[in-house]
Amino acid sequence: MDGPVTNSTGFGVPLEGESLKHFPRTVTIVAAACAVVFSVVGVAGNLVTVVALLKYTRLRRHATTAFVISLSISDLIFSAVNLPLTASRYLNEAWVLGETLCKIFPLFFYGNVAVSLLSMVAITINRYILISRSDIYAQLYTTQRIILMLIIIWTLSFSLLLPPLLGFWGTLGLEPTTFSCTILKKHGSSPKKFLFVLGFIVPCVVISVSYLCIYWRVRKSRKNLEAHAGVSRRKAGGFQRREDSRVTRMMLTIFLCFLLCFMPLMLVNVTDDKIKIPIAHVIASILAWASSVINPFIYAGTNKLYREAYKQILCPVSSKTPTTGPKPTNSHSSKVSSPQAT
Repeated sequence: MDGPVTNSTGFGVPLEGESLKHFPRTVTIVAAACAVVFSVVGVAGNLVTVVALLKYTRLRRHATTAFVISLSISDLIFSAVNLPLTASRYLNEAWVLGETLCKIFPLFFYGNVAVSLLSMVAITINRYILISRSDIYAQLYTTQRIILMLIIIWTLSFSLLLPPLLGFWGTLGLEPTTFSCTILKKHGSSPKKFLFVLGFIVPCVVISVSYLCIYWRVRKSRKNLEAHAGVSRRKAGGFQRREDSRVTRMMLTIFLCFLLCFMPLMLVNVTDDKIKIPIAHVIASILAWASSVINPFIYAGTNKLYREAYKQILCPVSSKTPTTGPKPTNSHSSKVSSPQAT
């Protein structure tokens, strides 16, 4: 295969005798094209999502929305920073952007993955507390506490990358086999598998267990209500329960799609860290990039309030058309009405 390749000490011609696994040119072109398309769609979709949720009053004041915005900002950064750099890497079949950006790239990549997962953990715990302990929900999710939670999410996510960034445990640099900037071994060790467990497996387990608890709690509450409540009470609370269930299902869909997108990449990075099957890394990477694009489509396709928020931004004239009848209660919480809750 023609085209420049990289080596483990710099950029340009490979070292004599160094074993490099070349990608078919068709594969690198397709990967670059996917990165460009995902970058454009991801920046546009997530930027619109952030603006829409910040401006739409019925969503802005609720805790779930704050964590959704955090998730969208993470996807926005990934689409705006990582994907253009990735497109350059595959087009040139080499890393030509210098050593500094080669360290920044994996820092943003893995940091944003952690932010996305921890934001989903926060969303899931938020939904569980809403359903199981609605009496203390408003006290737990005040503006100050939500801001503190978001600070913890972002600080912890990027702090996990400090050991390889500073060279204490592994290092951030160029992997010549795939001309990618990633977490490399230093002195024979790397934190990649540890970060996979702590930053990916543990949050996924927490989210999965939380959704199982939500399902069990909703099922139990529904049976108790049907057994003891009258028809009028069931009708009175039925709408809000359905709305809360829709939001919970939407967030579960977000998590499952994230899992489907990122699990292949995490698995090949851990099980094939010597890059024996390079094309598997390319396919897994393309799937992972899709995770930064699909969420706005899930929001718009599964929840009416999110569609209204998008419409307010994209079609401001038609969204101002007055509607008749009472507005439904916000789907994020039937209990949070305190001005201090967001």
